Amino acid sequence: MENSSSASYFGPGGLDIAGAFFTPIQHPIPPPSTKRHTKISVIGLGNVGMAIAQTILTQDLADELALVDAIPDKLRGEMLDLQHAAAFLPRTKIVASVDYSVTAGSDLCIVTAGARQISGESRLNLLHRNVALFRKIIPPLAEYSPETILLIVSNPVDVLTYVAWKLSGLPSYRVIGSGTNLDSSRFRFLIADHLDVNAQDVEACIIGEHGDSSVALWSSISVGGVPILSFLDKRQITYEKETLENIHKAVINSAYEVIKLKGYTSWAIGYSVASLARSILRDQRRIHPVSVLAKGLHDIDGGDVFLSLPALLGRTGVLATTHVHMTEEEAGHLRKSAKTILEVQSQLGV
Repeated sequence: MENSSSASYFGPGGLDIAGAFFTPIQHPIPPPSTKRHTKISVIGLGNVGMAIAQTILTQDLADELALVDAIPDKLRGEMLDLQHAAAFLPRTKIVASVDYSVTAGSDLCIVTAGARQISGESRLNLLHRNVALFRKIIPPLAEYSPETILLIVSNPVDVLTYVAWKLSGLPSYRVIGSGTNLDSSRFRFLIADHLDVNAQDVEACIIGEHGDSSVALWSSISVGGVPILSFLDKRQITYEKETLENIHKAVINSAYEVIKLKGYTSWAIGYSVASLARSILRDQRRIHPVSVLAKGLHDIDGGDVFLSLPALLGRTGVLATTHVHMTEEEAGHLRKSAKTILEVQSQLGV
């Protein structure tokens, strides 16, 4: 019996729904053949880096995990602490070094390293110091793992993803920022909490900058397959726009609240990045709102800019971006968000 494609259900000639639904990203080479050994490197072992490493281990995402940090004693201590849990975890080889050669042959390099803000320091000065740090980090990663995918988590993530792309020489589809993947999870949680449903049944997305100019796509939110705003309109149920704006503000302020209460964020970003690693390395072709090269998409112009859009992720990185529905107002906010990022980038000289 012959296997049939689902395309056969869409008419004699087949209806290219995928072609209409996505804007494909051109890949000059086919995806690498599946191999048994998967290696992930995590650069920067602060609270975020360690939460990511721990989540990768517990979810059995890698055969080998390489850790890199600038502080040798902390690096060795973290490595030993994870190795001592070997009896309770899936078998993973854990190595660590201050030398980037330990990352050689990585399928995925996750960068969380970043300079700490000095009291009274401007955001721009901090960004310049992070760019200087990336000049030391990104080129050796690309040199030791020329086929790797870079996943940038350091903030400001959109600008630093652009910087990593420029410094690495890698094709844009293999340089991804964690972007608004976590923002969107927070968004889904707040809506689910408000409606008393499971967050997994909420489809909701934050796009644009991972920051104050992010855009909440209210027009495309659905719960259990039911579009929320159109449902309210049909039932003539009134709602205040201010209520929607307050939920979006709560998303933006979520990280600040966590930092105020416990001093840093870690677990949620750990799970968020692990979900991206799983989608990429296991070729799951899941759609995530992540920071990608957005020039030319949704009428974004003015230069190369990375910001979050719903993107199809697989073994070679970004496979496509979706033709996400937006109102004119939302599209305008997205272009404004792009302009905000471009204004910052223009001051970096990268």
